[in-house]
Amino acid sequence: MTQNEIKLNHGQFLAAAERAEWKPQDIARRATVAEIFAREAALEVDFGSGDGAFILAMARRFPERNFLGIERMSGRVEKTCRAAARGDIENVRIVRLESLYTAQWLLPVGSASVVHIGFPDPWPKRHHHPRRLFQDEFMVALHQVVAAGGEVRIKTDDQPYFLWIEKVLERAKGFKRITWEEEADYPKTDFEAHFLAQGLAIYRARLRKV
Repeated sequence: MTQNEIKLNHGQFLAAAERAEWKPQDIARRATVAEIFAREAALEVDFGSGDGAFILAMARRFPERNFLGIERMSGRVEKTCRAAARGDIENVRIVRLESLYTAQWLLPVGSASVVHIGFPDPWPKRHHHPRRLFQDEFMVALHQVVAAGGEVRIKTDDQPYFLWIEKVLERAKGFKRITWEEEADYPKTDFEAHFLAQGLAIYRARLRKV
């Protein structure tokens, strides 16, 4: 391989990594699906996508679907975009924004067939509870974003936070709690794999928009 070919391949890699990050032109209005993905396909959204292990595994498993990750940490966004480019995964986009704001003001209405929320920060100290993602206003925003008949899938290892989440879900309007029999090969986040290796319980909730 010549030096020019090496430079070309590196340039292609950087271009693919750059394409994987979605940078909205205007964060003060709701985007359209076409602004996020060029192709039409069912959209799944991963709130708090972290280092991307889960969303990338889902994108590989379901190439016919589009996956949008929401992550506020720039290092994690960059890592996921580079991993997507390295693996030639083109049905993933990552946006670097805060989850509540993205749901309230940016995501297209009725666009998400499935929303994934895996292991959100539990903010265990009482005076930090207002920072928790699961609040009444977040559920209202989710109801706008999820398509009719779409789903919300939630996981956490923190039992006190799960009890908090369940109370929020009980108050939420427009959702029905349904059973979740997860397949053995369903992709796991790095957090989940770590917790399961320690023998810790995973608490789950699955909702359908009605």
